[in-house]
Amino acid sequence: MKRAVVTRLDSFGDVLLAGPAVRAVAARAEHVTLLCGPRGAPAARLLPGVDEVLVWDAPWGGFDPPAVDRAQIDALVDRIDADTGLILTSFHQSPLPTALLLRLAGVRYLAADSVDYPGSLLDLRHRRAEHAHEAEAALDLAEAAGFPRPDDGRLRVLPPPDATGLTGPGPYVVLHPGASVPARAWSPERCAEAVRELTAAGHRVVVTGGPGERDLTAYAAGEHALDLGGRTKAPELAGVLAGATAVVTGNTAPAHLAAAVGTPVVSLFAPVVPAERWRPYGVPYVLLGDQDAPCADSRARECPVPGHPCLDTVTGTDVAAAVDKLLGEA
Repeated sequence: MKRAVVTRLDSFGDVLLAGPAVRAVAARAEHVTLLCGPRGAPAARLLPGVDEVLVWDAPWGGFDPPAVDRAQIDALVDRIDADTGLILTSFHQSPLPTALLLRLAGVRYLAADSVDYPGSLLDLRHRRAEHAHEAEAALDLAEAAGFPRPDDGRLRVLPPPDATGLTGPGPYVVLHPGASVPARAWSPERCAEAVRELTAAGHRVVVTGGPGERDLTAYAAGEHALDLGGRTKAPELAGVLAGATAVVTGNTAPAHLAAAVGTPVVSLFAPVVPAERWRPYGVPYVLLGDQDAPCADSRARECPVPGHPCLDTVTGTDVAAAVDKLLGEA
């Protein structure tokens, strides 16, 4: 096999979870193209085994999908050059629109997990294990398509830059207060409380966040923590997380990036999606949050329950104790 295309069209964290399957494909293919969405592109550029990144905003994905544009579809089809395709999706997504696009591009062999009848769109219609983690499901599909695991199957990124210039010397714990959607975020007040509790327990705390989260990170950091809000792009954030003794974050991209650099995670996990599929993968972790809350499995973006009880019943003291538990096991 000479050229393969792997697709994962949604978010940063989803692309990181596709990484082990990408490496499996790269072990057999001479050239691997990763087709991803705009939110996943920074993660795609961190993955070992990727020779080319194609970025396309699919009309059937994302939080704010674009309208169908025939010219953009034609342009993308003309750019895809592969003989084999692996279509990676979450358990609730259909691979068939992507399969149609890849067929139009001339990809001869296509494999995907699908509960829907694929007609001539798939050569391998695979059924994922019911409770499989997203990373495991992707690896299982790759193996079924002829790409066995070439390594331990853990999440991995290219070596990140040294972040000491940002963090300063000495050990630290990272708190990342933001999340991709509000339903998955711990409240700012609880984040600030956790910073105070971690500091009181003797930890130096570094707070991270994107450019649009500077007010949140400043509030969470207060006078006790180093605020790096808006100061890290994906490679620098990987470096900051790699240097941490532990990372405290919700079910959002930095949880998976921390796992990819081997750092233990305290996961503030809102059960709007199942933890068994989206928990930190391949590293020690402590899962906090009421997994039986009324919002469970709702895939809600805004919390449907007053007071956000699944997460805001978790206290700063709980987080400090979870960090100490992880460090004690290290």
